[in-house]
Amino acid sequence: MGLMLFPGDGDVSSPDVSWSYTGFNMFREWLAQAEGFTLAEMNGFGGERPWSSVSTTLTPLLDHPDDDGPSLTPAQCGAMLPRLETIIDQRQHDRSAPALQRRIDDTRQLVTVLKHCLDKDVELIFG
Repeated sequence: MGLMLFPGDGDVSSPDVSWSYTGFNMFREWLAQAEGFTLAEMNGFGGERPWSSVSTTLTPLLDHPDDDGPSLTPAQCGAMLPRLETIIDQRQHDRSAPALQRRIDDTRQLVTVLKHCLDKDVELIFG
């Protein structure tokens, strides 16, 4: 069993991205690290640090229940896109670790899904 992020357009042929729950946690840990903080220190992830203490457009993705909670709006998707694309650009040349390449590939798939949400003006659903 795992988690899938997909556009709320009702079209089963739309792009999606999926992980195991462990894989999604590892992906979010990697993104948090890219943003300069440790996810395990954050409220809701075992720590006490409030989310208001970090400044990142990725907060809606990072501080979201795995497969429950609200969908992300097209505006939230649009706000995250530039940062995710920057992370890809900064990290794509380091192919030394297969795990890193997996994170970059996951980020590319997520970017594709977010762009679709924007193009169709639909929410990103966690399911």
